Amino acid sequence: LTEDRRKDLVKQSRAECEHGKVGIRAARKDTNNDLKKLQKEGASEDAVKGAEDEVQKITDAYIKKIEDVLKAKENEIMSI
Repeated sequence: LTEDRRKDLVKQSRAECEHGKVGIRAARKDTNNDLKKLQKEGASEDAVKGAEDEVQKITDAYIKKIEDVLKAKENEIMSI
């Protein structure tokens, strides 16, 4: 592979990772909207807030996994 081709592959990898992050964020938004609906239906505010915090922790963990995989893949692609 030429250096230009490797750089193109890295760009594609970054784009795919960004799509993954967007998907995770969309799932977080949907979940938080469902939690707000539950709160309107009578769930306690503390329980909803705790669930939102847990969803955020899970979101952060999966985004970090994506970034770690991307970094490893970039190193793999760019090494000869």
